[in-house]
Amino acid sequence: MSGKTSNEMWGGRFASGPSAIMEAINASIGFDQRLYREDIAGSIAHSRMLADRGIISQADAAEIGRGLEAIRAEIEAGTFAFSREREDIHMNVEARLAELIGPAAGRLHTARSRNDQVAVDFRLYVKAACRDLDAALKALIEALLARAEEHAATVMPGFTHLQAAQPVTFGHHCLAYVEMAARDRGRAQDAMRRMDESPLGAAALAGTGFPIDRHATAEALGFREPTRNSLDSVSDRDYALEFLAAASITVTHLSRLAEEIVIWSTPQFDFVRLSDAFSTGSSIMPQKKNPDAAELVRAKTGRINGSLVALLTIMKGLPLSYSKDMQEDKEQVFDAVDSLALALAAMTGMISDLQVNAAKMRAAAGAGFSTATDLADWLVRELGLPFREAHHVTGRAVAMAEARKVPLEDLPLADLQTLDNRIGEEIYSVLSVDASVASRTSFGGTAPENVRAQVRFWRERLAAEG
Repeated sequence: MSGKTSNEMWGGRFASGPSAIMEAINASIGFDQRLYREDIAGSIAHSRMLADRGIISQADAAEIGRGLEAIRAEIEAGTFAFSREREDIHMNVEARLAELIGPAAGRLHTARSRNDQVAVDFRLYVKAACRDLDAALKALIEALLARAEEHAATVMPGFTHLQAAQPVTFGHHCLAYVEMAARDRGRAQDAMRRMDESPLGAAALAGTGFPIDRHATAEALGFREPTRNSLDSVSDRDYALEFLAAASITVTHLSRLAEEIVIWSTPQFDFVRLSDAFSTGSSIMPQKKNPDAAELVRAKTGRINGSLVALLTIMKGLPLSYSKDMQEDKEQVFDAVDSLALALAAMTGMISDLQVNAAKMRAAAGAGFSTATDLADWLVRELGLPFREAHHVTGRAVAMAEARKVPLEDLPLADLQTLDNRIGEEIYSVLSVDASVASRTSFGGTAPENVRAQVRFWRERLAAEG
């Protein structure tokens, strides 16, 4: 048992202190101390509002503000002594405030509960995490746009089922990830709009009888408005779930790109090479250069997805309003914030760093009869064949080229004319990979002119968004 005869923060309700086990399972200060900035900001806004409403004196509010700023400075200087016996960041700050300013500290918690206190702290934290995510995604998009512009005409194979399908450009491939990252930004921005409501003032669950001004504290903390239902205010964790869902989708996109970098950097593909800054060697094989940064980005997906599933499971059976289960929300979010920030920084660095082997990409783009669809399209467009018949004729041409062990563009005209005697020399204008990509001018297609236009579009959009 604790050596104390009464619980310092709970007062007279409990005659003895918590057991060591209860103290260990109940305490959250080991991780929620990360919320100190938000906790102090919320307390300053609350105390000023209390004074403005005449609930506490202006003198007490000033002392509270002075003490809280001193505590912030101690924490940031690394001199603050966090105590597990005081459970969480809220009680650690409150206890230190009492040491610094005396009885006035006891007035801070008027018209407030730890339930709405932690809710506002956590919302502030998750809002900031969404802003940081948005900024990191913008940086990734800018890196992708730079490579897309550089390689607007660099031909590479496009894949389905990881089999060479049709030629595309590396710039077009980069722009596919720009689209994904832009959607990820949209999810972060949408989540911020929904969480932009302050729960401070909901108190324990039912609101308070004190004449507080919740609109004033919401504005002071940078929220659009206060929440509208006190029960939901203290029990809602949708904002954390939305962040984790957005994080999971984002890191899934990063993982797909990481997987491609892993594949492309193998000697068998040799499409790209990472510098030593994003690679490691082998402890036993001196020739190895491993794309460890990409592999670790890929692995972060499991952690972040796990955090989302964990919090969904925590919340799934909780009745209104607050339950202690919700204490388990923060570590999941904190870990996801850290993991995603690192994964985004690593991916942005890799995209800027990688060297593209354009010659190897071009050679691979012509393999596997990748211009077969161009041949079928030509037969439809120039000879008027129905597409299904053109598909059949093209299949016979592929079989013929396969038997001769040559690409389609090296088939003799006489052989092609056995398939349809109207085929002339002009057929060769569509059988090269360059001609293939240049012909894909439909909106969203891979033609180099399209790629350059999309790069301009995205840069203008980024500039307009600020």
